[in-house]
Amino acid sequence: MSNDNKSIHEFDVNLICEYFSGMERQGPGSPEVTIDAIGFIDNLTDDSRIADLGCGTGGQTMILAQHAPGVITGIDLFPAFIDLFNANAAKHNLQNRVKGIVGSMCALSFQDEELDLIWSEGAIYNIGFERGLNEWRRFLKKGGYIAVTEASWFTEEHPEEIERFWVEAYPEIDTIPNKVAQMQKSGYIPVATFILPENCWTDHFYAPQVAAQEAFLNKYPGNKTAEELVSYQRQEANLYDKYKAYYGYVFYIGKKI
Repeated sequence: MSNDNKSIHEFDVNLICEYFSGMERQGPGSPEVTIDAIGFIDNLTDDSRIADLGCGTGGQTMILAQHAPGVITGIDLFPAFIDLFNANAAKHNLQNRVKGIVGSMCALSFQDEELDLIWSEGAIYNIGFERGLNEWRRFLKKGGYIAVTEASWFTEEHPEEIERFWVEAYPEIDTIPNKVAQMQKSGYIPVATFILPENCWTDHFYAPQVAAQEAFLNKYPGNKTAEELVSYQRQEANLYDKYKAYYGYVFYIGKKI
């Protein structure tokens, strides 16, 4: 399979984890955007229960913990990420109320109506936007919040090259109005929707990868899978630079009815 139509999901998961583990964030975002999203969440207290699903190494989780009260459980499928997550919590002296555990967002162990807030930056695509909104809803208290970032089209029409890329990478990508309608249909009041600034991709996601890519290739010389993974990430960055007017990540914040 050529690199032109290979999805990142087809690469060795251990290599993917190693590649992204040295980065503060495993997807587009920024501390400022996380803080902005927190501003739309009401009524959190020290007793609030929060889950960050697909937390990665916890870059956004630590910002969340520093700017909102409550006890936070980070969940990720990859043990290497969770190890780094818990080390990150200790580094920020947050270990008393921030804990990472290995688990799947497809099979959560929370009780019904246990959570005040579900957070997920750059990760709901793993289960799918609509499925995540519907399946996670039962874990939220009435009046509880969900806050996720999701790949979305900014325009109704888009060039064939970028449409082909996204249809292969994530067929559920859709326009912002359609995503808001899906949130409403799933039983949430849409509280806020805003597009992540360009620097969330360039400065906070793609730029840190440049040095990491060279180190990664030096560590695995001649490894075809490692080379293809780096090539894929570079292709993704080039496509973003070329077509960023047509798509990006959007924060969707909803309140359970």
